[in-house]
Amino acid sequence: MKSCYRCQSEIVSKDRIGRRDTCPSCGTDLRCCLNCTFYDTHYANACREPNADPVLDKEAGNFCEFFTFAEHRQQQQSATTDARARLDALFKKKA
Repeated sequence: MKSCYRCQSEIVSKDRIGRRDTCPSCGTDLRCCLNCTFYDTHYANACREPNADPVLDKEAGNFCEFFTFAEHRQQQQSATTDARARLDALFKKKA
């Protein structure tokens, strides 16, 4: 499922996502780094694609030729939240 990074609403599109396409729910740009499969803050320029040009504003629409809409972002975020909760419980300070 494709979903907007900001409001998590489902994006239904048969065509490619263009630079000026926006989320029908919240109006944010869809073709941006935060919606891309390659977006990862652990890499240089927050992108796992080494040949991509640096993008300063990760929320703004851009012309990156490597853009691929990320699938299942909600599940990734919930998995991260679950992992964080388990770590916090493991290392919880006892009073």
